[in-house]
Amino acid sequence: MRFRQSKKRGNIAFFVILTLIIVIILFLYWMNSRLMPTYLQYAEVQTKKVASFVVNKAINARTSGVLDVNDIIENLPSGSGDMITTKFNTEIINRVRSETQALVKEYLEQAENGDLTHLPNLENVEYNVGKMEAGDGIVFFVPLGQAANLPLLGNLGPKIPIRFHIVGSVSSDVRSTIREFGINNAYVEVSIHLEVNVQIIVPFASKSSTVEQDIPVAIGLVQGSVPHIYTNGGDGVQPSLEVPVPYD
Repeated sequence: MRFRQSKKRGNIAFFVILTLIIVIILFLYWMNSRLMPTYLQYAEVQTKKVASFVVNKAINARTSGVLDVNDIIENLPSGSGDMITTKFNTEIINRVRSETQALVKEYLEQAENGDLTHLPNLENVEYNVGKMEAGDGIVFFVPLGQAANLPLLGNLGPKIPIRFHIVGSVSSDVRSTIREFGINNAYVEVSIHLEVNVQIIVPFASKSSTVEQDIPVAIGLVQGSVPHIYTNGGDGVQPSLEVPVPYD
C-alpha cells in the first residue's frame, strides 16, 4: 500500500515538473515571438550606427576632399558663338568614386576582423573581439532590457548578442543635382551614392538591411552669361526686360 502511494506521489511530482517545464518553454517561446520584432529593430538601428561610422571614417580618410564643381566641368565648343556646351569630367569623378569605394570596403573588412579603431564607442555596447577575429563579422552585445525596450530593466539582464556581416561588395553610383539659381546660373552638386548590404543576426532570427550614404564630390555655382532679354517664363504673356546692347 505504501509502495503504491509513493509511486502515485512520484507520478504526480513527475507530471507537475513536466507541466512546469512545458509551461516555461511555451512562455519563453511566447516572449521570444513578442519581443523578436523589437530585437530586430534595435539590432538594425545599432548596426546602421556602426556601419555609418565606419563609412564616414573611410570618407574622411580620402586624399581628395570636396571639389569645386568648376573643377569637374569642361566647356566644349559649339556651333554658335553665344552658346556654351558643358559636360562633367568623368575621369575625375570616377577616380574619386573608385577611391572612396575601395576605402569603405577596406575599413569595413578591417572592422569585421576586430579592428576596434574603426568602430564607434557606443553606450552599453560591448564588442566581442574574439568572435570578430574568428571571422564571424562584427559582433557586439547589448543588455536585454535595452534591446527589448523595457525601462524597468534598464541596463540589467543578460546581454543579447547581435552580429552582422557585409553581404557582397560595396556598390556605388554617381548622382547629380542641378537647380536654377538667379539669372542663367545653376547650383550643381555631384555626389556618390554608396550602398552596403548587411545581414543582421540575432538569436533565432536574421534580417537583411541596406546602409546608404551620399558623399559629396563637387559643389558649386555654374555661371552663364547674362542674356540680353530675360523673361520669367510661365503661361500667358510675360513682360520682358531688354538690356541695351552697344553697337559699333
